[in-house]
Amino acid sequence: MPTISVDKAALFKALGQEYTTEEFDELCFEFGIELDEDTSTQERPIVNGKQEAPQLKIEIPANRYDMLCFEGIALMLNIFRGKVAAPNYKVVPPKNGKMETITVHEATSQIRPYISGAILRNIKFTQERYESFIALQDKLHQNLARQRTLVAIGTHDLDTLQGPFTYEALPPEEIEFAPLNQSKKMNAAEMMKFYENDKHLNRYLPIIRDSPVYPIIYDSKRTVCSMPPIINSNHSKITLNTRNVFIDLTAVDRTKLEIVNHIMVTMFSQYTAEPFTVEPVKIISPHNNETRVVPDLSPRKTQVELPYLEDCCGVSFSPSDVCSLLKRMCYTATPSPSSKDLIDVLIPPTRADVLHQCDIMEDVAIAYGFNKLPRSFPSKSGTIAQPLPINKLSDIIRLEAAMAGWSEVLPLILCSHDENFAWLNRKDDGETCVRLANPKTAEYQIVRTSLLPGLLKTIRENKHHTVPIKIFEVSDVAFKDLSLERKSRNERHFAAAWYGKTSGFEVVHGLMDRIMLMLKNVFVTGEDGLEKKGAGDATYWIEEVDDPTFFPGHAAAIHLKIAGKESVIGVFGILHPTVLDKYELRYPVSTLEINIEVFM
Repeated sequence: MPTISVDKAALFKALGQEYTTEEFDELCFEFGIELDEDTSTQERPIVNGKQEAPQLKIEIPANRYDMLCFEGIALMLNIFRGKVAAPNYKVVPPKNGKMETITVHEATSQIRPYISGAILRNIKFTQERYESFIALQDKLHQNLARQRTLVAIGTHDLDTLQGPFTYEALPPEEIEFAPLNQSKKMNAAEMMKFYENDKHLNRYLPIIRDSPVYPIIYDSKRTVCSMPPIINSNHSKITLNTRNVFIDLTAVDRTKLEIVNHIMVTMFSQYTAEPFTVEPVKIISPHNNETRVVPDLSPRKTQVELPYLEDCCGVSFSPSDVCSLLKRMCYTATPSPSSKDLIDVLIPPTRADVLHQCDIMEDVAIAYGFNKLPRSFPSKSGTIAQPLPINKLSDIIRLEAAMAGWSEVLPLILCSHDENFAWLNRKDDGETCVRLANPKTAEYQIVRTSLLPGLLKTIRENKHHTVPIKIFEVSDVAFKDLSLERKSRNERHFAAAWYGKTSGFEVVHGLMDRIMLMLKNVFVTGEDGLEKKGAGDATYWIEEVDDPTFFPGHAAAIHLKIAGKESVIGVFGILHPTVLDKYELRYPVSTLEINIEVFM
């Protein structure tokens, strides 16, 4: 959870009350946040020749983006304590009737396709407010915006710019301006080199560095506002004297784009001449049907069921009770005219985390008081879990393999590309494995498509044990599947490996026969006099297969026929010497791997 440091004296002044550390800790607990540290009793650092004022370090739930700054914490605690009413955020058109616009060029689709914006008119900054404004941007960049990869925020002194604005994507050599806190102009390619050693900005350079075009925002005079997500222009730098703030936000995720916009403007619109008012900006983007006016600060409408709240909290509520409790949590709620069991709720624009009535139920419980909720024996709400069929089948196979004298292992699901393909003499067609976009080490590059690499690495690390080594695993592998929403699928496999001075082929074959017999599959053969009579609907047989992973002539595919449907479910055999050499194994290894999902 993010930790926010706030000035202790300033927060207590905003709350209109002094607290002891214990009293404030209790208030935080009641609201669902946590006081992590009070530095008033500690030695504090010297800042600008003066000792830092006492700080309160408060842990904020990861979903509460509206409390990532001093303003949000003070406002929400005051509403919770009933000291102030929930603000009514308003989008107010400019007095001259001329709304600022941002025209989006189609080329931006190659790099960061979405943009949003807003204007805070007649805002008044102090040093503390200015620092909080910058700190909120950093917190949003690190958390919701995922290090600026999803969303980037730019803030500008509007009085130094002239609308309308354009959002373009140009080659780096064609972009030239003086970046923030610099007086020298340079093009974008030069900036990339200039900021390579900058401890703050170098982490963001890879986001756009390899793109043929970089995103750039201009005003009507072709003055650069910012080059997201890297840096703003020094020309439009915000100072304590700034009175009109233009906010631009670019993104690859439209939902998070608007959430960040809402948080920025709602937190600091309280400092405008008319508190909680925001001036909108029109986005003109016809090429992707994203033309709209932003931000939209209208509350979201939903309903919550009264019986659901009562069942979850174990308390009987009247509709008016629920409305009063939700008011403390910044909602607007009224009993629904359509049913006595429904409550109509308006969710403020600051609460993007509210997705279901369970989220509202949690806030009702917080407002009521967790310590007031009735305590009951766990059996009242306890349930008896039932395993998924695939997990139940996996446990049955595990037990059978263990009783046959094999030891279960649990290797990691990630492996290197070579371990999964080249070391097993297999080729990657590019459409099989799920790759990690930015692997930290060469050892963890892909999600395994076979259980064999994990088994062989386990044997390699345990070669000092006496032989034979007999190990097995029942776990998932993953494959690309572009037909699915998540573009991949899991498949449950069973695999076993024998390592010893003899090949162990017959031992692995015997384990396979035992597993198949336990699953009530009958082995069939074409040899005279050995045909199975009345074999039923589930039969299996083996056929020699030419697989480069195995020694030639010493591998077989396992065929299964259930209810008239035939499929190849796996393969077993003696591994090829080149495979043994790659995994640094000096004795023969026989392996078995089958897909057990076909038995479901």
